[in-house]
Amino acid sequence: MKQRMVLVISVLVGLLAFWLTRQYFQSRLERIEEERQRILASVRQTDVVAVGHEMPAGTVIQRKDLKAKPSFERDISKDTILPDDFDQIIGKKLKISMSTGDTLLWSYVDVPYRPGSGLAPMINQKMRAISMSIGGSAAVSGLIQPNDRVDVLGSFMLPSKANPQVLEAVTLTVLQDVSVLAVGQTLGKAGEGARAGSGYSTVTFEVTPREAELLAFAENMKGRLTLTLRNPGDPDYVSTLPEVNFDLLERVLPELNKHRQEVIRHKGPQP
Repeated sequence: MKQRMVLVISVLVGLLAFWLTRQYFQSRLERIEEERQRILASVRQTDVVAVGHEMPAGTVIQRKDLKAKPSFERDISKDTILPDDFDQIIGKKLKISMSTGDTLLWSYVDVPYRPGSGLAPMINQKMRAISMSIGGSAAVSGLIQPNDRVDVLGSFMLPSKANPQVLEAVTLTVLQDVSVLAVGQTLGKAGEGARAGSGYSTVTFEVTPREAELLAFAENMKGRLTLTLRNPGDPDYVSTLPEVNFDLLERVLPELNKHRQEVIRHKGPQP
């Protein structure tokens, strides 16, 4: 009996030792892999723009003056010009003298802005950017993000059409299918969805000059603006949205609920 107990304990100790050894080597392998990835990141290279010959300050940059050269990713900053940006600097002047092979930076080129930095380059021609005080639940619990598309709803106290001497609560759709350029200080990028946290209190839209006036007036009426988020592939425009007040709400609620059950939820006619 005693020998059997010793045997069982020996087996258990052996299994424990095997498990601990396996865990130790697994941990070591993970650390080695992490170190390998860190080393790869430090030596990985990407092409950047460099000058192909001596260029004095004031030289007008031509495509033949430039070349691509490999650079370690760790050395690339937001000021580094990449080959995709060639067209942005052709015809611009150098601010400083440069030697053959020097990496070209945005700060070395006489451009009014560095592409991709700031809001102005993101605005399409003939459009305008306007920021509105919208956040929290009014921005879909702060889930509105740059590059999203939204409808803008407004709730106001307006003179009643039945009795202009009395103010009544009215909600209406101000604009449909509006592009979001930024939330708070977080800007979007072409072809990307820049992710932002929910702690913002302003949303910036891209609108026409007439729409900008409309939004500024709506905000100055001391009403409440609310956003509804659209699917990015949904171009739908509803042309018959009414102004909602208490009278309309009371009349259309049964119809709205019937439509939701039969058309949206596909439950068929209800008894």
